[in-house]
This record gives sequence, structure tokens and C-alpha cells, in this order.
Amino acid sequence: MPQCEMCGAEEASLTTTKVEGAELELCSSCTDFGTEVRDESTSSGGGKYSTSSSTGKSSSSSGSSGSSSGSGSSGGSTRPRDMFDDMDEIATDYDERIREARESRGLSQEELADQLNEKASLIRKLERGDTLPTDEVQRKLERELDISLVEGQSSDDADWETNDAGTMTLGDVVKRKD
Repeated sequence: MPQCEMCGAEEASLTTTKVEGAELELCSSCTDFGTEVRDESTSSGGGKYSTSSSTGKSSSSSGSSGSSSGSGSSGGSTRPRDMFDDMDEIATDYDERIREARESRGLSQEELADQLNEKASLIRKLERGDTLPTDEVQRKLERELDISLVEGQSSDDADWETNDAGTMTLGDVVKRKD
């Protein structure tokens, strides 16, 4: 007899229920903690899955999961948008950039911290590379020290860019050691 994946109770039939993003096989008493997941064949919903909560109210999920990209799921060939696609990558030598810019202006760590309205201990941690700057601190540092903490595009990255989608292969960018 199958066991409930939440409480361990043995029950003849379990219900597939989505609880905080995970689909679990749950007993009737544990299904209240999530929303029941049903296949398209068993419901009349328009999406891949139709979910209904344990109270009987139903809502249809169309696959876009609230994203504003508007691409939908018609082709299946495009990768879903990721929140990290739009984020700038912090430079690996951000600690050196901060230290060199501060020293070139003749500022101590405490003076820079005062100008940024931050703690001196944060500046020390940033310059040691112990912590990454938050977006707000990054903007403050870039503005105050007139530097960029974002990873610059290298020539290796530029080799991968092309205007013709699908025409570039790995052989186009590989540099052989002869």
C-alpha cells in the first residue's frame, strides 16, 4: 500500500499535489497543504496542467507562470526566460578595482565608507573579496569612485556574437594550438 510522502500514512489512493513547487503524492488529509495537480486528459483546462485547490476552486496555468516575456509555450524550441539572463555579472577582480580606485583618490576605508553612508567593515570585506556588493552598494561605489564593477565583455565573448542565428558553430570560435 503506498505511503503519503508528507506524513507517511498508508492509504489506498494518493493524490498528486503541488506543495511549494514540489509535486508530492499525498493522502487526503495532507492535500490541504497544497493544490491538486491533474493531467489535461482528466480536466477541461486549456493548459498543460490544470490545478484546483482542495476547496474546489480551480485555476488554469497556461505555462507562462506570470512572466512578461509574452513568448508563450507554442514552439517549445526557445529556452524559458531566466531572471539571471538580464543580470550583469560582477567582475572577478571587483575587490582590486575598489581598492585601487579608493587609493588613487587618497581615501581611507573609513572615509570612503562615510561618503557612501556605509560601514567601514563592509568596505574592508569588499576589498578582501569576502563579500559581494549588493546592487545598491555596487551603484554607490561605481558612482563615487567612477569605476565599473561589472564584468566587461572580453574579446572571447565577442567571438560568440553573431547577427545570423544558428550559423555559428564551435569550429568558428575554437583557436587551435598547433
